[in-house]
Amino acid sequence: MKDIYRTVKEYGQDETIINKSKFIGYASPIDSEEGALEFIEMIKTKHKDATHNVYAYVYGEDSNIQRFSDDGEPSGTAGIPVLQVIKKEDLRNVVVVVTRYFGGIKLGGGGLIRAYTKSAKIGLDAGEIVDMTIHTKLRIIVDYTLFGKFENFLSNSGYKAEDMIYKEKVEIHIYVMKSKLDDFIKDVMNLTNGTAEVISLYEKHLPARNGLRIY
Repeated sequence: MKDIYRTVKEYGQDETIINKSKFIGYASPIDSEEGALEFIEMIKTKHKDATHNVYAYVYGEDSNIQRFSDDGEPSGTAGIPVLQVIKKEDLRNVVVVVTRYFGGIKLGGGGLIRAYTKSAKIGLDAGEIVDMTIHTKLRIIVDYTLFGKFENFLSNSGYKAEDMIYKEKVEIHIYVMKSKLDDFIKDVMNLTNGTAEVISLYEKHLPARNGLRIY
């Protein structure tokens, strides 16, 4: 499992008018090829009356699955430009659909490539490109006497607890970036004079930017 890969954080949508044709760019993260196909079908159903619903998607840790469709546009003018935008941004596990409503003016091969490139990009930007960075979920158990001090530490460090369970002691569940894990645990142990219990549960990719998790 790679520690970091780039994708979009969420569903995104934006549109532009080019020579009277309306282009709508859609983007979404996916967790399987089936997910990409379902998203494409959803957009096609939504825009059954559109002139074209062009798509491209990349899936897999090594971007090993790459598919595209011109959906009736001249070969090489639509699907490949959309795929190239995804690849240029070094994204994976993402699907992009560009819907076109023809406005009566032909754009020509170069015009189509530029239009589909721009539309794919605005869709991806709307979905917000992020680094999916491997995090470790921790269970941290501290005494109530240290809980206030621990909360201040989290707040000042920019961390947010996923869950807090109040038993004989306080149990805090939190994700920490794998690259910062050793320093974080060291800080916790220093803060609690070595009395905290820290248990690693599992790893998960979460969105981040500039080395900080996006909540």
